[in-house]
Parts: sequence; structure tokens; C-alpha cells
Amino acid sequence: MDQKYFNRDLSWLTFNLRVLNEARDPSVPLMDRVKFLAIYSSNLDEFFRVRVAGIRSLEKINKEKINKKLNLDPSALLKELHTAVNEQLNLYGQTLGEVFGELEKKGLSIYKEGNFTVDQKSSLLYYFKTKVLAYLKPRIWKVSKGADFLNNRQLYLSFRLKKDGETHFAYVNIPSDKLPRFFELPVEGGNHQYIFLDDIIRLHLDLVFPGYEVEECISIKLNKDADLHIDDEYSGDLVGKIEKQITKRDLGDPSRFLYDNSTSEELLSHMQEQFGLDEKDMVSGGRYHNLNDYFQLPNPLGKEVEYPKLPAIQHKELDQHRSMLSAIDEKDQLLHFPYHSYDYVLQFFNEAAIDPDVTEINVTFYRMAEKSVIGDALISACKNGKKVKVFMELKARFDEANNLMWASKMQEAGVKIIYSIPGLKVHAKVALIKKKLEDGSNKYYGFFGTGNLNEQTAKIYADHGLFTCHDGMTNELAQVFKFLYKRKEPTAFKHLLVSQFNIVDKFYELIDREIENAKAGKEAKIIIKLNNLEERGIIDKVYEASQAGVKVEMIIRSICCLRPGVPGLSDNISMRRIVDRYLEHARVFIFHNDGNEEIFMGSADWMTRNLYHRVEVIFPIYEPALKDEIKQIINLQLTDNVKATRLNENIEDQSIESSGAEVLAQFGTYEMVKAKEQ
Repeated sequence: MDQKYFNRDLSWLTFNLRVLNEARDPSVPLMDRVKFLAIYSSNLDEFFRVRVAGIRSLEKINKEKINKKLNLDPSALLKELHTAVNEQLNLYGQTLGEVFGELEKKGLSIYKEGNFTVDQKSSLLYYFKTKVLAYLKPRIWKVSKGADFLNNRQLYLSFRLKKDGETHFAYVNIPSDKLPRFFELPVEGGNHQYIFLDDIIRLHLDLVFPGYEVEECISIKLNKDADLHIDDEYSGDLVGKIEKQITKRDLGDPSRFLYDNSTSEELLSHMQEQFGLDEKDMVSGGRYHNLNDYFQLPNPLGKEVEYPKLPAIQHKELDQHRSMLSAIDEKDQLLHFPYHSYDYVLQFFNEAAIDPDVTEINVTFYRMAEKSVIGDALISACKNGKKVKVFMELKARFDEANNLMWASKMQEAGVKIIYSIPGLKVHAKVALIKKKLEDGSNKYYGFFGTGNLNEQTAKIYADHGLFTCHDGMTNELAQVFKFLYKRKEPTAFKHLLVSQFNIVDKFYELIDREIENAKAGKEAKIIIKLNNLEERGIIDKVYEASQAGVKVEMIIRSICCLRPGVPGLSDNISMRRIVDRYLEHARVFIFHNDGNEEIFMGSADWMTRNLYHRVEVIFPIYEPALKDEIKQIINLQLTDNVKATRLNENIEDQSIESSGAEVLAQFGTYEMVKAKEQ
């Protein structure tokens, strides 16, 4: 193990284990424990589709070159990852049993084996014949190797059949992409019983393979390499490339073939040969796959088994103004999501769409909502004669198709769409409105966010959004948009930190100032909150700060390659992780600056890709009252002793012992925002 840097993929697995531990926590309501089981499964699925697939591709490259450039042995790392995942999956299975055992006591159960009543049999048969059967595509395997194809992430049942004394092999799709994964059985007495779609098919195999005897039936799923591998070039039709690669995604190399651990050797070897699978592809699992579908499990038990709802809070000051823009004229406005209502962001765009004095709207999109009110507002603005320009990132993994759909829809309405910069991802979450004043001059209004302009994810992601008409910030944002639209190099930034231009140098400068203050005997402190921390240059700079006596407090949700608390290396660095009902998504940077604190927020993690290969925008908070709000929220997170864990040098979660009152950061933030707005 590298003494200075922890492996990014192993560190990510510790994060997913932390998610699983929420499902294990008996203090978490039962249906929320089910959701954490679903999140864990979804996370792991993407990990294999992207990261494991990528590492496996490195195995095919000259090992000497890989070891020399990346200091990485792909084969050894894969072995370590699989070992860790297998341990977690054992824990997952145990947790699954415990959670559904408790739900069964409450009156909610999922059928696996047992007898059905006459009504249940009738209901299942009717549903199978009228709904399920229409989507089934049963197939008897051919003899030739590689003749059959499994769709990426599609669920299947695989069979060993017997007919006239001869063995046959077959498979059929489980149409969970067309039908709900769970079907409720008619039950008397107030209980609620559900059955997997998989099992509905199992119960009617005589209709799927008439004339055959089913000797074996197991579930399978194939994960394939889901990275797009878009070439980083500066010419060509990027939209066409993206569309072409989306269609190819299901044709990627295998990264994990899941099968029921009860599968016979005969059926397993046949599948391996038939699909051309390597031994490394084969992963033993349980009876069911795609357990992220637990998100679909209904809750007929009500509030007793869920977290109490925290209704979105209205912003008192914004509500006192008839116009969002007039409220921003008065002073900067800061919103905290999902605690504040996201409607104010929608209002910002809706107002701009109909204000006769607004002449231009500029927006960046990374992940658009499927049903985007903002997208519709931009279409309305265009129809109202506004000049509307949208920079649409097409390389947002797994959201390319939705972004393309919205880009096409807006383009048809007259919105000017500028697509991805080849070689760069645009990850900034910003918008700029241009308004003509009575004297003929123009005024800019900016929105700077830490999260996507997406009203759906805003309900579950903890983020911040700043509205401002600060001349320096908005004029610099206008330069960012000119760069995105025309590749025009901006002049020096004095307010914004923008990757590709000044972000790395500015972070180094801010850290160096704390180092100098520490060396001068002054108080020196840095507080950093990120999703991911991986870039070695900035890690080394933080190590340097620690060794100079700067106190560094970090809140890192997911990937972390910095090792805190290592004697002589990172003694002054403490690190924690928070996993709770909302996904902590904001990036916040606080530099003590000898008592004159500087606070920045934005979209950029401290990863190589964010700092060097994307366009990111980090923005300052200038209003003293807004600074205080951010510091209150961060202080709650630094004192949370319920949902926060302390990370040790091996990025393992350790509970935080406290003899004082319980501090729950997310609930505390909600109460803080609520009190402020009353």
C-alpha cells in the first residue's frame, strides 16, 4: 500500500460500504433501509460497468508501461477489489434478510416459496397472460459458440431443459424495463404480499416452454463496459459520435456476469462457452439481480416505516419581492437545497422568459431533468423573442440520451445549442441573464450552483445556489460563456476560479497563504468539503500545509486518496464522511486568512479530471450574512456525531464517540433554515 496515497477504487468501496451500513442501522426507518440497499446495489453496478471495466482494459496494455506511468498493477488491484466486494456482498445478503424479516413483522412480505390461494393463482395467471407474456422472448440456445447475445444490465432466466430424453439449454428475458419489478398479490387480513416479476415467470414456465421439462432455472445478468470512450479530438461531429456510442454501449466488453450461486456446473460451463466469457467475468450471486429495483417497492405501511417528511421551506425575503430580479438587485440571495424550495430557481428562469427587458439567457446543462421545467422556460423565452443560448454537455455519463433529447427539443424551438467541447467536459452549473435597463445599459444576473440545474435531483442532493448581480462575478461569467461558445480566451479572473485557467494556481495560492500564516505563528486553518479527492499535486500541497502546522478539516463523501492522521505526513489533517437521507453534493472551501475568512463554493472536486480536463466554476461568497450561513452548515457537519464517521489513514469509517448531545447535521440544517425563514 502506498504510504502517501490511498487507491481511489478501494476508497470508493469504503464509501459504498458506508451506504450499506445505513441499511444495517436499526435506527433508520425500514423503508429507508430498503432504499439504501437499492442505492448500494445501483452504485456497485455502475462501479463494475465503468471502473472495473476500465481497469480490466488496462490489463490488455503492456504491463511495464502501465506500472511505470500509473504505478498500478491492474491484475493485483482487480483481485483486491473483488475480495472487498465479495465480503460486502455477504454482508448485503445478511442485511437484506434482516430488513425484510422486520418488514414481514410489520405486514409487508415478498414471496419466494410457498402455497398460493385460489385467488392469488388466478390473479397471477391473468397478469402473466395479459401483461407479462407479451414481452417475453424465450430462446433455445443454438450449438454454435457465441451465437447468442445478452443486453447490458437486462435480467434473464437461464434454463436446463429436458425433452424426449435430450438436454436443451435456453434463456428468457425478464421484462423489468417494461413492467414493475414487484406485483402485489391479493391478501386478506390487512397484510401486503409482493412477488418479484422473475418469480411470476418461474411459476408459468409451462406456458413459456410448452412440451419441455424444466430441470434447472437460475437468474443471470451481464454488465458490460459502459464507458463511452469518446475520442478527445477537436474536430468532427461530436453529436453524431455520442449518438453512435450510445447505441454501442450494450455491445461493450463484459465486466461482470452475475449468476445464481446454485447454478449447476453443466449450465454454468455452457453459458460461459456460449457467451465467450472469461473466468474473470464470472461472479456468483443470489437468486435476484438488479436490486436497485427495490426503489420500486411500494410502501403500503405508511409513515411508520419512513423518515418524517421535511417539507421544502420558502425563502421569506424572496417571497416579499414581486420579482426575483428585484430581490437580487437588493443583495445576493443564497438557497440551500433540498431544504429550500427549488421553485425559486424555476421562478428565475420563468421570470426571465417573460420579462420584456430581458434580452438574453445563457445556461450550462450537465444533467437535465427528464421533465425539465427549466427547459420549457427556455423554449418559452425563445418564443418570446429572447436570445437563448445553451451549452449542452453530451458526455455526462448515462445522461447523454436525455441531454440529446432536450437539446433537439430546444433547438427546434429556436434555442441556440452549443455542444460539448471535444477533449473537455463542461461540469459548471451556471446561468446568466442579460437585462436592458432604462438608460440603455445592460445588467447581468447570475446563478452559480454546486449542483445540476435539475429539479428532480434537487430533492435528494444537498447543494447550494447563489443568485447575484455582482458586476465582477457576472462579467467574468460572461467571459466563461464566450469561451464556451466561441473558444475566446478570457482575460484574467479576479473573482471566479475557473478550471483550464486559474483554478489550480488559485487553490495553491490560498493554501500557501495559510502555510505562511502558520510559519509566522498566526492561526492557520482550512476547511474543505468535497465529493472526491484524488489529484496528487493538490494532495501534496495539503500535506505540506499539515506539516507547516495548518489545521485542515475535511469532509469527503466518496473517493479519497489522501491519508489523514499519518505521523509526520498528515498529523494536522482530520477527515470525516457524512451519509444520511440526502446525498451530500456541495463543494465548499473555507480559508481562515488570519481571521478575514474567504469562502468559495462550486462544482469542482479535487480530482485530475475536474481541475485539468473539465470546465468548472468555483465562486466566492462575499455577503457576510451568507458567509455565516455557510459556516453554520459546515459547523453542523463538523460536529455531527450521528451520521458522520471519522476516516482513518486506510479510509475506513470509524464511529465518532461523543458524551454530549446528538448532532444530526442534515436535520440541524433544516431547522436552521426553517428558523431563518420564520
